[in-house]
Amino acid sequence: MSDKLPTHLAVVENAASDDPFDLEKLRVSQDFLETTPVKKLLTTVPVRRPGPQEFFRVNPSPDYRETLAFLELKEDREVYIVNLAAVPELQAEAYIATLFTAISRTNVLFMWPVRVPAADGRVNEWHKSAADAAQRAMRSWVKMKSNMSLRAYEIFEAVGSYPEPEWPDLSFEAIYRIAFRDRLISSPDHPVLKRLRGE
Repeated sequence: MSDKLPTHLAVVENAASDDPFDLEKLRVSQDFLETTPVKKLLTTVPVRRPGPQEFFRVNPSPDYRETLAFLELKEDREVYIVNLAAVPELQAEAYIATLFTAISRTNVLFMWPVRVPAADGRVNEWHKSAADAAQRAMRSWVKMKSNMSLRAYEIFEAVGSYPEPEWPDLSFEAIYRIAFRDRLISSPDHPVLKRLRGE
């Protein structure tokens, strides 16, 4: 009795082994997935205040905050950094704030501008309570909610023992460049200025 496969079966077997779509050849094992080295790239950093149900931390290092001038376009919900030396005409429109580096419990990094006290010494409780929350968040996980009756933010500290945040290995300058990649006003020809002038 011959050991050879019938001709039609041999053709089928060869066709399967030469098939570029053969799943046996293409399937990636779980071991490979677990051992493939990957590095998460930080490509988006939101600019916002913490949400009312969000526990967050603020980087306590002075190297991770800076006082800058900002312009907020309320219709677009966008915040721009302003170079007031280059565009002094925006001085009346811009506000001064400390830009903090913050992170949520879900490891979302964000930048949070908190307005500094007005030059005339007037105290705004919204801004003051936000600054208090930022200071507390340097030491523990907190969340803040607006209280319209109080006209300020209420601050809540987490009762549970959450682990310390894992800050990305990036400088403040690298982070804020990502956050404000297309949102720096440093020229009188900037489209936002033209829009504000009605051009």
